[in-house]
Amino acid sequence: MSTSPQPPRARINPALGTFLLLIGLNLLNYIDRYILPGAQPLIQREFHSTDQQMGALTTALFVTYMLVAPLTGWLGDRFRRKPLIIFGAVLWSLSTLGTAWVHDYWTLYIRHALVGVGEATFGIFAPAVLADFYPEQERNKILSMFYLAIPVGAALGYLAGGELGTMWGWRAPFFLCAIPGLAIAAFYGWIGREPERGASDHVQRSANRTTVLGLFRNPAFLTATFGLATLTFAMGGISAWVPTFLHRSAGLSVANASLTVSAITVVDGIAGTLVGGWVAQRWLQTNYRALYLLSFWSVALTLPCGALVFFGPQAWAIPALFAAEFFLFLNTGPLNAAIVNSVSAPVRATAISFNLFCIHFFGDTFSPQIIGAISDRSNLRLGLGATLVSLVISCVILRTGARFAPPLEQTC
Repeated sequence: MSTSPQPPRARINPALGTFLLLIGLNLLNYIDRYILPGAQPLIQREFHSTDQQMGALTTALFVTYMLVAPLTGWLGDRFRRKPLIIFGAVLWSLSTLGTAWVHDYWTLYIRHALVGVGEATFGIFAPAVLADFYPEQERNKILSMFYLAIPVGAALGYLAGGELGTMWGWRAPFFLCAIPGLAIAAFYGWIGREPERGASDHVQRSANRTTVLGLFRNPAFLTATFGLATLTFAMGGISAWVPTFLHRSAGLSVANASLTVSAITVVDGIAGTLVGGWVAQRWLQTNYRALYLLSFWSVALTLPCGALVFFGPQAWAIPALFAAEFFLFLNTGPLNAAIVNSVSAPVRATAISFNLFCIHFFGDTFSPQIIGAISDRSNLRLGLGATLVSLVISCVILRTGARFAPPLEQTC
């Protein structure tokens, strides 16, 4: 009895399947992170907390993030990253799920610190995995799409925190965010793939690019890292406090302030990230320094808009915020691609972990608390104004970094 040949079964491209699942995990990562600022006035009202105490919650998350990052970076350069990514996603999802049973400030503080442990794995390994799937010239494009999860996740987090928190209590959105995280972690365990380390690297290897000690003599890596760190000081402080700022200074309700910020963030985040990635990709065809130069102009254009938000007329606050966020998101893909391209596969996870340590230690670990402390002693407008100083420093570092960008046409 003859049988007709069966058509070949469709197979998912390993790089594409892994890429999409990592985007899903990154999206949930940022939803969870931004539920807190969206629901912040509601939490503050229940626990009778000061502005400085609310800022300390973000500090707790990033302190544990920083402490765990060196270890996870070391692990990521020596062991398979897939199980480490799954472990991190499950840990932060379970910590998020546990928020439903938080009923005092210090329990919330501990919960937020535990989330940092889970995020310190995913945030380090995902870019390294993607860099092994895609060559240097394509990483700006790939990471621009990967980091679209930041504005979309932040917007959904703001929206969930403000809207769902107002309707059902601030614990509800944390609970709803946890279940998808566990589901996608399971899918990643099934479909996700582990690429060969360095399979897509083409830039010439050197001691500064392939050894841990070399990272401290690698100006391309150091300027991208510290340019992003000072930028992150501003971004972390603004993202943590801008809904509260609009609630206090623009007269918006908690729900409307979160809705406004989420709408601006998702529109600007998608548009800014895509435009920045597209411009940088075209610019790279004629200038290998484009990743640094685009990042410099992104921050430089943000500065006057930010000043108008905090110190301009009340009627200009929301339009200026819209412009500021658009310019700020232009550098998302290019600057992260510059960091990944500045090192080679043998130390890439370690380099990313050091980068994350620096951007949080010098960036958003303490900026929300510093802004809260200034606000307690004066006002929130002046507290947020401190972020403008860090943007100026970021501009100087990124413009200097363009001198050290590695030519991408070199081969190993």
